[in-house]
Amino acid sequence: MQSIEKLAERLAHGKHVPAIVLRGSDPYLRDLCRAKIIEACIPEGARDWAIARMSARETGWDEILQRAQMLPMLAPRQVIFVEDADSVERLGDEARDRIIDALGRYLASPAPFTVLVIEAEALDGRQKFAKLLAEEAIVVELTIGAESAAALASQMAKDLGVEIDRNAAALLADAVNGEPGRMQIELEKIASYVQGRGRITVSDVEELVVPARKNTVWQFAEMITSGKRDAALAFLDNLLREGEQPAGLIGVLAWAYRQLIEVRELPPGTNSYQIAAKLRIRDRAVDDVLRIARRIPKAQLLAGLVALAEADSALKSSNPDPRAAMEFLIARLTSPAGVAAASRS
Repeated sequence: MQSIEKLAERLAHGKHVPAIVLRGSDPYLRDLCRAKIIEACIPEGARDWAIARMSARETGWDEILQRAQMLPMLAPRQVIFVEDADSVERLGDEARDRIIDALGRYLASPAPFTVLVIEAEALDGRQKFAKLLAEEAIVVELTIGAESAAALASQMAKDLGVEIDRNAAALLADAVNGEPGRMQIELEKIASYVQGRGRITVSDVEELVVPARKNTVWQFAEMITSGKRDAALAFLDNLLREGEQPAGLIGVLAWAYRQLIEVRELPPGTNSYQIAAKLRIRDRAVDDVLRIARRIPKAQLLAGLVALAEADSALKSSNPDPRAAMEFLIARLTSPAGVAAASRS
């Protein structure tokens, strides 16, 4: 597994990489990786004909692999981006095995003039397809750490012609769970709001980015972990009416659950300042976090994370009903039977 930075460093040194896997759903990081690969591998004057974008689901792997073995026109190398690669895992056994065998033969002796970039939102590490890619390709996770996310927020703000205070950048990165795609969307909204002032403050982020309102997040989390289904559903309805996206709400709740788990694992005697620094939350949110964490069993929090991950996958499936998915999630998280079972663990 390599980071985006390590991949860029390797490409910058001119090392040929026959196959790269970009795993993750963040559009900003995916576009960033694409740009770095193109910049490192294809001269600017050859990019009109030495870059191809193909869909594994629509085009098919036979045509993709044939293209990979064709010499590029007027360029020493070509880059082929293969979208929807994780569609392989949803095929029947026979079709999936045939593709894996063909791809395995290619990767065992790849074309020296082709960089095959395989893009997948998620891969099941237990399946042969994911194992083959892990063995034969460089896998890049489209994620970044908290500090890098805050630095990226500052750079994004500059690109939009505004400055963002350091604390505001950290708060924004925290609020969107470090997802650059969501960060960019929120920054565009905030930049328009502060136009003429030219600086984004913590107050701006708190006012315009709903997940940044920690009291709102912890209020929602407390309703759910306490089994207050009706209150949580009413709260959800208000958030959806305000324009919040279900995928974003799931991300925020998952962040809150992880924070609660971390609090439960802190050593006795950890003070509020240390908790705030450890979890990268504001001091006034610590009391809310402690109150919830002390009465929720860890097993219940872990079960909640599983439910949140499954709901996230359901939202990314074909033709989902976002509201129905969110309501089902809340019903599951507030299920008396589920809470009781977790409490007994």
